[in-house]
Amino acid sequence: MATAKVFRSYCRAVGQLLCVRHIRLYSSFRLLKAKYTLAFDKSMWKDHHQHRFFRTTVVSHSQIVQFKLSDIGEGITEVTMKEWYVKEGDIVSQFDSICEVQSDKASVTITSRYDGVIKKLYYNLDEIAYVGKPLVDIETEALKAVASEEDVVETPAVSHEEQTHQEIKGHKTLATPAVRRLAMENNIKLSEVIGTGKDDRILKEDILNYLAKQTGAILPLSTKPKMIPSLPKTDPARDKLEEKTPKIPTPIFIPASIPIGVSGEDKTEALAGFHKAMVKTMTIALKIPHFGYCDEVDLTQLIKLREELKSVADARGVKLSYMPFFIKAASLGLLHYPILNASVDENCQNITYKASHNIGVAMDTGQGLVVPNVKNVQIHSVFEIASELNRLQNLGSTNQLGTTDLTGGTFTLSNIGTIGGTYAKPVILPPEVAIGALGRVQVLPRFNSAGEVFKAQIMNVSWSADHRIIDGATMARFSNLWKSYLENPASMLLDLK
Repeated sequence: MATAKVFRSYCRAVGQLLCVRHIRLYSSFRLLKAKYTLAFDKSMWKDHHQHRFFRTTVVSHSQIVQFKLSDIGEGITEVTMKEWYVKEGDIVSQFDSICEVQSDKASVTITSRYDGVIKKLYYNLDEIAYVGKPLVDIETEALKAVASEEDVVETPAVSHEEQTHQEIKGHKTLATPAVRRLAMENNIKLSEVIGTGKDDRILKEDILNYLAKQTGAILPLSTKPKMIPSLPKTDPARDKLEEKTPKIPTPIFIPASIPIGVSGEDKTEALAGFHKAMVKTMTIALKIPHFGYCDEVDLTQLIKLREELKSVADARGVKLSYMPFFIKAASLGLLHYPILNASVDENCQNITYKASHNIGVAMDTGQGLVVPNVKNVQIHSVFEIASELNRLQNLGSTNQLGTTDLTGGTFTLSNIGTIGGTYAKPVILPPEVAIGALGRVQVLPRFNSAGEVFKAQIMNVSWSADHRIIDGATMARFSNLWKSYLENPASMLLDLK
């Protein structure tokens, strides 16, 4: 009896939170495990109360977190919502892709910091989202200590498989969600796998090879058969006849499917993405006093060299165009005229000579004009430049160029000849100080040193430079050096390092 009195006093001391006679259990309560149960000797309750045992309960509260758009960098304050990878009610985990947004510089993928359930999407497609404002609401059980890690991941060359970065054992591991899922299903730590992709990215093959080494099994990769188009049958007699018959140029016509002169309503839409970036960049650029310089280059020897090397590059899986030679020749010229690889501050009081030759290449895409750049051209071979150009062109065609690809340029070449045209008046891309536009290659008659007429492959180049710090003589000397490298490609070997 004395023991029962002591216990009743204990209950009153803790505010009568627990009642021995009546305990109401709500649906949101969860019973604790046996180790948290307060148990007492049955004998002391034998003649006193009908209910002998009880258990303590705890309440589990879930929280709704506003997941905000982090600072993407490069002074970007707003982006356009391009695609949602989740919808309301979906369950997400850390590093899962939430959405893809388009800034005025690149496409980026936003990944989750939390495990939980998506409760609300704040934007519809093509709406403007602002840095620091909520993107989604996520209901999570508890806020875990989340590292101050970027939620923004640049969209890679893999089609619609967003790359994610994760800090593991002090270093970054780069892999796609599909690869992470494969590793998780096989209980493989990504930190123990050596990536063979670009920038040490872990590929599916790396996971399978690692698994094969652990189990001793050989895991073949599934490959899709390539469709080889059948070659059209040829008629030798008809081919000879066509060779003798002069070809009539095909007239340019407008397809009948395009309506002409059909009345309609005017349409007004806001500028966004790369078009909006062009407005900003060109407004600043045209404040710079430009001067132009034009010349022609005989590419006859370069064309022969490229034909000889094309099959070698194809065997290595790289498409070799003329552009890698133009870029490498420009880099060799910049070594002699570093002022063309420089930048000036807004007031043109200080000039910075850039150590790296990050040469940009203007590309025409479905989203507008973009200028990705090949980094550190001065230390790369022509083949390496061609390989990087292939990567940038593939990304540009699918609108997946990342911020790193589009920023940091120091000098630019624009190949307008792929579309048409001979001369141009290119506009400098600030903070750069020079740019070149390459026209189409034409077969034209020229005279050799003996006064004989020969057929030459001629390309025109148009240079623009910032006349505040670059004079015409410097631009002309650089152009002459660049021209000499291309007209005598073997001469580039003397300056290659």
